[in-house]
Amino acid sequence: MMDQRAPLPYAYLRQVPAFTVVSDDLVDGGVLPGAHVYESGNVSPHLRWSGAPEGTKGYAVTCFDPDAPTGSGWWHWLLVDIPAEVGELPRGAGSGAMEGLPKGAFHGRNDYGTFDFGGAAPPPGPPHRYVFAVHALGVESIEVTPEQTAAVFGGTVNHHALARAVLTVEYGV
Repeated sequence: MMDQRAPLPYAYLRQVPAFTVVSDDLVDGGVLPGAHVYESGNVSPHLRWSGAPEGTKGYAVTCFDPDAPTGSGWWHWLLVDIPAEVGELPRGAGSGAMEGLPKGAFHGRNDYGTFDFGGAAPPPGPPHRYVFAVHALGVESIEVTPEQTAAVFGGTVNHHALARAVLTVEYGV
């Protein structure tokens, strides 16, 4: 039987080279741990990346659920203007007190309406995919304001992307 789920978010966008992202909290293809679920902790995961191309001037980190029953997916995390010398976000950098959030980086409004990481909260049914992506950008700043829509953030990040590292996990209730 063919997979009936929505395509992954980068399948139909301009293709860019890949680099590497790993996590002390997440395993690519694995199950999202409870600490990163909205009702069970809501803590942003640790992410570490390497191998971005020459010319990278900054990064963005996003988390998107293409399986949300909205017709347009669900943005869980939009973090931009991460300086080029940063290669890691500690657990919690995008949530709570945001310890470890790089200087100059800021959050866009996620689909919960907050300016931080919002954990998984799918309705009952098949597991949803949570696509964590680190985008290597050719600019230091994507020049958006936090109040702009997630679509503006996503489009602007993709426009400036030189390369992308992706880690996908699943969670369902």
